[in-house]
This record gives sequence, C-alpha cells and structure tokens, in this order.
Amino acid sequence: MKKIVDWNELKGVVDRFKASGKKIVFTNGCFDIIHIGHIRYLKEAKTLGDMLVIGLNSDSSVSKIKPNRPVNPQNHRAEVLSSLEMVDYVTLFDEETPYELIKFLQPDILVKGGDWKKEEIVGSDIARETFSLPYVEGASTSEIIERIKRMNL
Repeated sequence: MKKIVDWNELKGVVDRFKASGKKIVFTNGCFDIIHIGHIRYLKEAKTLGDMLVIGLNSDSSVSKIKPNRPVNPQNHRAEVLSSLEMVDYVTLFDEETPYELIKFLQPDILVKGGDWKKEEIVGSDIARETFSLPYVEGASTSEIIERIKRMNL
C-alpha cells in the first residue's frame, strides 16, 4: 500500500473511511530526526481512531519556522514516517501551518505533542476533538541537535 500521497488522493481515502463510520486522526510536524518522543506520541495518537494521517512540513515549510533546518530532506522524512506501522498516510504541506490541509481533510481528531496547549493547536476549530499528548522530557529534535553540537563531533 502506498502511504505517501498527495492531498487529493488522501481526501478520497479519508472520505471513504469517514463514510464507513471510521475516525480519522490527524497530526502534523517536521519530524526531522525521529526520536522516542515521536514514537510514543504517534503510537498513542493511533489508539484514538482508525486511521492516522500525518501532515509533514515540506523542506520550504520547515525552513520558514526553524533556522538551519531541516536536517533531513522531506522525501527521507516522509519515507521514515511511512515505514512506521502506526502511520497510515503521510502528505506534505508547504505552508507554515497545516490549517488549509486540516480544512481540506476535515479529520475527526487532532493530536499534537504535550509541548502544545490544546487551545494553540492549529485546526482545533475544525476537528471534533483535540488532544495534547504527554511530552517526553529531553526528547526533542532541537535538544538532540544541541547535544550533538556540544559533543564537538
């Protein structure tokens, strides 16, 4: 099954799933260096519905919001995410936020990591439910990059 899809292809799949009464869970992010925080959060997100969709910031989108990033190009990040068993689909977006993608897909549930307050989660005005899942201390891409820099490698 092809898991990396464009918006239109994904919309068809999402609409079919929703028509059969299944819940669509959506999350988004850069997912630049996958770490334990991502894994735990994606596993938990999957338990909230029937399909887990990831809106992945494109390279241009990441560079607008994070200086000197991404570390890994979008096609590598998408392939890594799509290889995870809990992830059903990955789609890219170029904007700074996934608002237009969320509006287009109309997912049932939005999920972000615990470093986001529920009221700050983009698209929470669209989805029926919004969750901020537990944050794993010390498990952020920025922190990992800083630890590597301090190692003077």
